Amino acid sequence: MINDILNEADAKMDKSVESTREEFAAIRAGRAHPSMFSKINVDYYGTPTPLQQLASFTSQEARIILIQPYDIGAMNNIEKAIRDSDLGVNPSNDGKVLRAVFPELTEERRKEYIKVARTKAEDGKIAVRNLRRTAKQGLEKLEKDGEVGKDDVTGAEKRLDGITKKHTDAIDEMLKNKEAELLEV
Repeated sequence: MINDILNEADAKMDKSVESTREEFAAIRAGRAHPSMFSKINVDYYGTPTPLQQLASFTSQEARIILIQPYDIGAMNNIEKAIRDSDLGVNPSNDGKVLRAVFPELTEERRKEYIKVARTKAEDGKIAVRNLRRTAKQGLEKLEKDGEVGKDDVTGAEKRLDGITKKHTDAIDEMLKNKEAELLEV
């Protein structure tokens, strides 16, 4: 019972860390990369569809990405979705591909991105702590119902704290790496 609760909490915390990693990937550092477009949804025949499903991406240079739609009819909607996103880029359309040229990051913009990264890291750590609270409540319920003893729950809570620390440390490490990447000119 206790191991089930701890294993479930560990697995869910892993997912929270992975979600935070994906959020960090969407934050632009120096180089443009296709994962920056992962959060963009396009109105595709009345249905919001992830851009990744509608086009292929090619990184030509460090700051240029070519977007090749699978369906040319969706070109204008893809262009509009990219323009309306928070990427700060205005794609050019040549009829076959969209070319997104990312401007050089200014010092001010880098600091804004660091703030965004810190917010996303804190959101990830909050998610991990919420999962810890849920697991702790499950352990306390086992004790209250008389299924396990107090010593077992105390030991399990210490293991739970270790699992929580491992995951929050992983998020802190990712944040440190992202900050270093953003400050690199």
